[in-house]
Amino acid sequence: MNENRILNKINKKQTAFVASIKSESLDIIEYASRLNYDGIHLDAEHGSFSVDSIERICQSAISNSMTVTARVSKVTSSDINLFLDRGVQGIMGPHIETLEEASLLADYCLFPPKGKRSWGGGRGTEFGSKALLEEKNLNKKTYAEWANNNIEITIQIESVKAINNLDEILKEDRIDRVAFGPHDLAADLGFPGEPDHIRVVEAHKEIETKSREAGKKMVGDLIQSIRVEDAIIDAMLNFKKENGH
Repeated sequence: MNENRILNKINKKQTAFVASIKSESLDIIEYASRLNYDGIHLDAEHGSFSVDSIERICQSAISNSMTVTARVSKVTSSDINLFLDRGVQGIMGPHIETLEEASLLADYCLFPPKGKRSWGGGRGTEFGSKALLEEKNLNKKTYAEWANNNIEITIQIESVKAINNLDEILKEDRIDRVAFGPHDLAADLGFPGEPDHIRVVEAHKEIETKSREAGKKMVGDLIQSIRVEDAIIDAMLNFKKENGH
């Protein structure tokens, strides 16, 4: 495992570049590596990833010195462990609506004493190998501390209930960043399909203001992320327009 390259960039007030994917593509990881991207983000809430595909993605990305993060589909210990044990170093929890849910997310991502993350034998714990740990001059205790310092935890606010509970949610100091869920929030506010509606924009401003006052970063801070599928569609569409008759 490597130090979290995205976190290192953020801490140095530098921009981190991340490629976001919704399905396995080792070619994209190779391209991103050659273009000196810092990370790969897996949208596992709306994407399609098997445990084996996450393993291959992490193996490729980490071997090329990139950090892997993921938005999980469910905030459960078993689901999050599937990603962390593969080597993912950033977890976004969708549909967080209460302080309890935010606290559970942090518990599942962090080793004791900061959390309740289960110790596995995968890449996320150097395969449990004493020899690999000693290469870093670490043991299991100090590796757990290192891992806690190299993971970023993000909550996604996507409902009226979450906004109403936001002051309480933001008391969870183990949460690093806050993200919007513009489409789901628009629907919950009564404006489905209108993420740019003034009421939605105002809700986003409220979320951002309260989050920053609580000392949290927003997802877009110092990170430039490209959705690879969208970029490919745009490139194909532009090619067709430029070469059509």
